Amino acid sequence: MKNQSSSQSPISCLSAEQRYRAFLKFLPDPVFVFNLDNTVSYLNPAFEKVFGWSLAELEGAIVPFVPESAKEQTRLGIEKLYSEKVIHGFETQRLTRDGRLLDIVVDGAIFYDDQDRPAGQVITLRDVTQEKRVTRTNQALFRIANSLYQYRKLEDRLEFIIKEVQDLLAVRGASVILLDEEKQEFYFPVANYEDAGTGSRMREIRFPADKGVAGHVYRTGKPLIVPDYPLSPYYFPVVDMKAGYQTLNMLDVPIQIPERMIGVLCAVNKKEGEFDQTDVEFLSAIASAVAFPIENARINAELRLSYEEVQTLSRAKDRVIHHLSHELKTPVSVLSASLGLLEKKLSGKNEDPGISRILERAQRSLTRILDMQYQVQDILRQRDYRAYNLLSALMDNCSDVLETLADETCGQGTASQKIRNRIHELFGPVESVSEEIQLDVFTENVIRELEPRFSHRRCRIRRHIAPTPPVFIPKDVLYKIIEGLLRNAIENTPDSGVIEIGIRGMASGSELEVRDFGIGITAENQKLIFESQVTTAEPLQYATRKPYDFHAGGKGFDLLRMKIFSERYHFSIRMRSNRCIYIPEDTDLCPGDIHQCRHCKTLEDCMRSGGTTMTVNFI
Repeated sequence: MKNQSSSQSPISCLSAEQRYRAFLKFLPDPVFVFNLDNTVSYLNPAFEKVFGWSLAELEGAIVPFVPESAKEQTRLGIEKLYSEKVIHGFETQRLTRDGRLLDIVVDGAIFYDDQDRPAGQVITLRDVTQEKRVTRTNQALFRIANSLYQYRKLEDRLEFIIKEVQDLLAVRGASVILLDEEKQEFYFPVANYEDAGTGSRMREIRFPADKGVAGHVYRTGKPLIVPDYPLSPYYFPVVDMKAGYQTLNMLDVPIQIPERMIGVLCAVNKKEGEFDQTDVEFLSAIASAVAFPIENARINAELRLSYEEVQTLSRAKDRVIHHLSHELKTPVSVLSASLGLLEKKLSGKNEDPGISRILERAQRSLTRILDMQYQVQDILRQRDYRAYNLLSALMDNCSDVLETLADETCGQGTASQKIRNRIHELFGPVESVSEEIQLDVFTENVIRELEPRFSHRRCRIRRHIAPTPPVFIPKDVLYKIIEGLLRNAIENTPDSGVIEIGIRGMASGSELEVRDFGIGITAENQKLIFESQVTTAEPLQYATRKPYDFHAGGKGFDLLRMKIFSERYHFSIRMRSNRCIYIPEDTDLCPGDIHQCRHCKTLEDCMRSGGTTMTVNFI
């Protein structure tokens, strides 16, 4: 027996506990053994590798890895373990020593002592974080692929993308940052944050393409994790300041198509832990999947905008032609009738062949202008029309003008020189000399000079005029600017309304502001108001009244002329306008008097309903 005993294998002499420890040491999943008081009795190496704590640190202590959000779930799990003796597939979350939150599947059992009494728990923890992330990523990409093309508009498509990013990465904010290649600026077409106001403010921000984290990603074409953004070398505070937000950490990945990079997909302020390589892979996969759909949607949006602009320009063209047609027809008809009356008055009284010839030529020219007006109407009705006839009529008209000038100068020297002088007088360039002008004083003087012209209107002028630095501009140009802005304001303000004129000094110069609380300008007309001879009234409503009358018909050149002045004399002019909410379309009519309006009962009602502000900045 002794010989037999001495010949036994060393392994067979090991205690059961030693054998179990040797077995657990090589398991790939974390395993730990609890005493009945939930203190640690044993941890295997895999536990230390996954969670970061060693047996020497935790033996006899409680593992501090249960997050607050999982404590109640854990208590219920322990009760289930003691009641059922064994549990399998219990899903929960645990913290690592460095604060990362892991998804865990728990298997556990109660073990007993020699007297069959519970002695503790053996728990196996399987880390399924990566597995779940991969599953969520695949599900998200599948969902995006199936749903993305349901969103035809660029904004809707981007909104869908960033909501997926925000949910799957568990971040407080996400945005798509696109590149304006012409201006080399980044902008946020869509941004989604837990605070809705932040997202709205982000959409108004633009910043240079070489700044911030997005600028670095744009230069390198590679993703970038920034764990502590305010202390990073890529910190660009302008965006946070304008958005009223504090970015703590950030992950940006490029959105690329084969030819170029079109933008950046951005996630900020991760709720738990820090961004890691898995987040980079996930966000990069989404960026790759959505790059072409984003570019296609952007191209479609630009084409749609171009089409709308073409339609707007076409409508503006028709309106201009209608407007010019109306402007020509009425005065020319009056002139033609007047010439006819004049001819009757002169007939039989000292008949002079020269006078008859002049009257005949004038009548012929007026008739030709009327014919041209009717031809314009034919064009609008899409009748067959040849440009040759119009050009011929214009050439004939020029010949008559020259002939008239020759008649005027007969007997007074060389006809050709007189004609040349007359042409220079009528059409020659006029050079205005710039000089220093006190804007506040000059404006006050112009208003006083103009007041008699609109004394028949019951509109109040409120002045907010402060001393300003002098401006350098010709007097006649400044007069035309002030007169044009004031007249437009009065003509668009109903009786009993208010116009405010402000003059203030700015850091870069002086500012003139004319604000009316009138009918305002529709969004469509705002696109064109500085670009061409466009009036804001429909042609069929148009009526030429006296200057400064409400809705008086003008020739539409005032703002175009100011725009030309601004380019020549280096000042800027801009407009903000809200169409009256009670008359939103150009075809809608305002009665022209607040007291006759069924919507606006008081001046305050009218002032809240709409209006236009024109601002001129002199550098």
